[in-house]
Amino acid sequence: MSEQPPNDPRRSIQADAINARPLPKRFYKDVTIGGDGPFAILLDGRIAKTPSKKVVAVESQTLAKDVAAEWAAQTGVINPATMPLTTLVITAIDAVAGREADVAAEIVRYAGSDLMCYRAEGPAKLVTRQAELWDPVLAWAASDLGARFVLGEGVVHVAQSPGSIAAIARAIDGIPALPLAALHVMTTLTGSALLAIALQAEGMEAVSYAGWQLPIKTNSAYTKARIESIDD
Repeated sequence: MSEQPPNDPRRSIQADAINARPLPKRFYKDVTIGGDGPFAILLDGRIAKTPSKKVVAVESQTLAKDVAAEWAAQTGVINPATMPLTTLVITAIDAVAGREADVAAEIVRYAGSDLMCYRAEGPAKLVTRQAELWDPVLAWAASDLGARFVLGEGVVHVAQSPGSIAAIARAIDGIPALPLAALHVMTTLTGSALLAIALQAEGMEAVSYAGWQLPIKTNSAYTKARIESIDD
């Protein structure tokens, strides 16, 4: 997998959050939503704005309530690290809307070196586990998208057919900014455009785990760690 990961449209949003020291104090008491769709986030009755001074609003009332709950949960200061939905919405508004084609192209580039296509040489349990969990994703891409991907072992880049890459591009063409932003986040977090597209297309829920939560033991070589065993 020699290709460099594409640029992340969240970068400017995250950079603003990281560089803004100290964190801003909570300046509002009440958080509500307003409008009949799109639904805006209101702070003490005033419309919340993005860093680019755009209205923080979404089409889904359920999502608006969840975003409002993140604002309401802030105590003392406003910490973007505890507001993943707000960050996603703001990213979609400020960094994705108006450049959907560019963001989609970045996702398609991930498909060219998709994690699902790079398999371990060992141990045997890992090889089996990858096949059990990843092969269905590839089978879905082949049957539903007409995209057939070639597998390889290790990290040496495996070229995929132009037809398969084009099929991925067609699958995400025309996706609106917010779901496209979510798709981009899933792709960059997992290293797999195929997995992200499958999860979104099938409406599946995804669960994020930290490394220590997984039953996988590696050696102590930092950045070059190799898997030694996988517990059931």
